[in-house]
Amino acid sequence: MGWASAIGQHKVSCMALYEHVFLARQDLAQAQVDALAEAATKIVEDNQGKVVKTETWGLRSLAYKIAKNRKAHYVMLEIDAPAGVVAELERQTQINEDVIRYMTVKVDGHEEGPSVMMRKQERDRERRADRGERPDRADRPRRDREEEAA
Repeated sequence: MGWASAIGQHKVSCMALYEHVFLARQDLAQAQVDALAEAATKIVEDNQGKVVKTETWGLRSLAYKIAKNRKAHYVMLEIDAPAGVVAELERQTQINEDVIRYMTVKVDGHEEGPSVMMRKQERDRERRADRGERPDRADRPRRDREEEAA
């Protein structure tokens, strides 16, 4: 994969950038999900590709049931590899019974820093922490007490 200059001295490798997201069954332990991500990374690296970043988004609810699963472990890999590597990765992913869905998308460039999903999780975590610091509501009168007084 590449092109040679006019005099044939310089060869440039042209590898495409991809994002590969897969959903693993809900009953898997986090260690098993990490092993699936490692297996995908090994497939890419064995075929002259490179995994730039791996993100585990955790156990999330699905919009609808898939193969009797209401939740799934989400994992995203940012890949720099030729097209043949992606074909092999998808073939191996399809064979694996622990993966219930996958999608590979060709992108123009990888995001710097955490992905949108990771930023969303961080923002949600901060909001939950803020809610936990609310003042105690015991001093506020309850509605049923107001109704009894009336």
